[in-house]
Amino acid sequence: MRRERSITLIDTQSGGDVSRVVTAGIEPIPGTTALEKARFLEREGDGLRRLLLSEPYGDPAMSVDLIVEPGHPEAQAGYIIMEAMGYPLYSGSNTLCVATALLESGMIEMVDGEQQIVLESPAGLAHITARNADGRVESVTTQGAPAYVADRAVTIEVPGIGPVACDLVWSGGYYAMIDATAQGFTLAREEEIALTAFGDAFVRAARPGLRREHPSLGDVGPLPFVHFMGPVEDSADGRCVSRSATYVHPGVLCRSPTGTGTSARLALMAVQGQLRPGDSLETISPRGNRFVGTVIGEDTVGDFPAWHSHITGSARLLARSRVTVDLDDPLVDASDLEPLLSW
Repeated sequence: MRRERSITLIDTQSGGDVSRVVTAGIEPIPGTTALEKARFLEREGDGLRRLLLSEPYGDPAMSVDLIVEPGHPEAQAGYIIMEAMGYPLYSGSNTLCVATALLESGMIEMVDGEQQIVLESPAGLAHITARNADGRVESVTTQGAPAYVADRAVTIEVPGIGPVACDLVWSGGYYAMIDATAQGFTLAREEEIALTAFGDAFVRAARPGLRREHPSLGDVGPLPFVHFMGPVEDSADGRCVSRSATYVHPGVLCRSPTGTGTSARLALMAVQGQLRPGDSLETISPRGNRFVGTVIGEDTVGDFPAWHSHITGSARLLARSRVTVDLDDPLVDASDLEPLLSW
């Protein structure tokens, strides 16, 4: 008897980064909150992440978002984010994709015009404004957890490169913020391979000495992200503009400027006195894709001054599909995956 199951997906992209939204085919995940469910998958069910992000089913440059029942009464849906690095607690581009997929699929009823929805990520609630027209989500603005600067002016000795200065910022995951110009990068598309190699070497050198703790979330794991920062310029409409690039360990350079990378940059610029509430920064990835981040207010996380921000971008649906999973295929880790799959 053949042991086959199926998983229903909506593939989406935001700023060129592909998110595979899992809408059916998975049993209810133990836990009450999205965070508890994410940590269960990390401990007991990592086969789903590996399956959908590895050949022949997927690619490590993609992300996976599993729709789950929310634990918070304000949320209309919960989602667990899975990437090459593991289980990030929050992601701007993934949130844009999940909101768009839920609305355009009808899993959340869409209303033309401006629509407010609330989703529960592992980091907490994401408050979302979708702007809809003629059955399509034209843009999404999301506010996740506040970002804060955890460490300033840290120097990492990187083999083959030398000393590299960075600031460490939390914005749903820890980011090492690096001045791209100081490392000889202009953040052009032809530098993608070199940026990826630099990011890999930096993370491997930096991980042993950087903090892993979050004041309320506890141990959040080793450093997963590097954000390369280009010079800041002023646009004609008064908005700050900067080229940027985000590296995700291991081996992925994002196509988008990333929402959490942009939030981290906003928090760092606020600490430096370059931005105040109401000010915006448009980040541009090496592929020319753009997000707009806006500082909206101050807060605290533990003992750290923190900043709330909005990230605005758009997402598009790429495909609706049903993936067949053959549990007898030697490329499928059936022992880790089978308990998660619905009949």
